[in-house]
Amino acid sequence: MSSALLTASPVLLFITLGYTLLCAASPFGDCRKCRGFGFHLKYDRRGRPCRGKHCRRCDGIGKRIRVGRHLYNLARRLWAGAR
Repeated sequence: MSSALLTASPVLLFITLGYTLLCAASPFGDCRKCRGFGFHLKYDRRGRPCRGKHCRRCDGIGKRIRVGRHLYNLARRLWAGAR
């Protein structure tokens, strides 16, 4: 039991640090709903892709703030407000 825990701990630490570095370097990721296009793809009768509706989740920007960066921003605001 303890050997599995000792093996999993560095892996989880590596994944956490990697995600932290990703959030610091690139705080915005592609929108999951429109895949970064800012609109939904629609297909015409011939099967060609064309522009669809405006994406409501990202408001047509195509980017969203990552969860880790959002949590960092909240913690920073709380810390600054406590001073």
